[in-house]
Amino acid sequence: MPFLFTGTDLWAQRQFTRKVHKSLLTEIDRSLAASAAQYKLLAKKLPADRFPVTYYAASNKLVTSGSEPWVGGFYPGALLYLYEATKDTVLYAEALRKLKYLKKEQFNRTTHDLGFMMYCSFGNAKRLAPAPEYDSIIINSAKSLVSRFSEQVACIRSWDSDAGRFMVIIDNMMNLELLFAATRLSGDSSFYKIAVAHANTTLKNHFRADYSSYHLVIYDPKDGSILKKQTVQGAADESAWSRGQAWGLYGYTLMYRETKDPVYLQQANRIAQFLLNHPNLPADKIPYWDFNAPGIPATARDVSAGAIICAALLELSAYVNGKTAKTYFTTAETMLRSLCSADYRSAPGENGGFILKHGVGNFPRNADIDVPLIYADYYYLEAMLRYKKR
Repeated sequence: MPFLFTGTDLWAQRQFTRKVHKSLLTEIDRSLAASAAQYKLLAKKLPADRFPVTYYAASNKLVTSGSEPWVGGFYPGALLYLYEATKDTVLYAEALRKLKYLKKEQFNRTTHDLGFMMYCSFGNAKRLAPAPEYDSIIINSAKSLVSRFSEQVACIRSWDSDAGRFMVIIDNMMNLELLFAATRLSGDSSFYKIAVAHANTTLKNHFRADYSSYHLVIYDPKDGSILKKQTVQGAADESAWSRGQAWGLYGYTLMYRETKDPVYLQQANRIAQFLLNHPNLPADKIPYWDFNAPGIPATARDVSAGAIICAALLELSAYVNGKTAKTYFTTAETMLRSLCSADYRSAPGENGGFILKHGVGNFPRNADIDVPLIYADYYYLEAMLRYKKR
């Protein structure tokens, strides 16, 4: 039976709540220390110019990439979060070492993922130790990103396809944070305006009546008309791919932070309500890889979606009031407790040095299922630091 307080026991209720928060903070501190040790282990396995992507335990294989894929910024960004939490200069030195190999991507105009790549990394570096070089890198990265913007579609192009199709994925909402930073640093409002245009078009066309999201919308580049809507990495075109829903929630939360436009807050709330009220959301709040995946509950969870949603809810809870704020915050706490537990967090020395277990990269392609993912680690660390600051 749950413990209940009477109306006259407000002091006792507050004391109980403090104990709950304190116990989670203690667990977070333990997890941050363990995560720092894991990343020191991971760093020892990495060639100087390579970035970690995932790890296959069955073959003891560490999968790495160069600086050009979308995941390149998460490892140095995660190291910077760990340095912020622990003040361990070994982690900071490793982050700076990787940034040297990443900075050339500021001129990469072949990708829509420059926010992930350059703001999760250099944005955090600037926040912790401002330097003119970081400002230039962020501005140049934003210039490269907006080179993919179309006035006809009013969106930033995802991927490079044939000339007759202009593809836009929900993930792109996450890259808009880079553009707001560039406006602040340069005074050029065109970055801001493009971010708003992209967010508005995505809000109009990516979401269904229940506020779940398609993964991909394909436009006609000549006039911006819609050719097709798909969910490429989900169970079906009309399903709710979990990480896609997470990108949308986080993306419209950051849009409200940057613009204070209530339309974006309303959208973030609607997405949150879809997620938190979904009958297929497990009790521990770590979602299956798709909310409509066949075989639930006997299918894979995705800690990357869970970590992104958790980080977003912690921020969103500060923009709303009353019962809604409490629901978002306590749900995020449940998610953090789950992620900090042995069910999802690696044992020391295991998992190739990654922090979280049970991520899903691309289920339909049978790619990276039930493995660690560098971006899951990044948003888990972000969520823990956000909780500590709250």
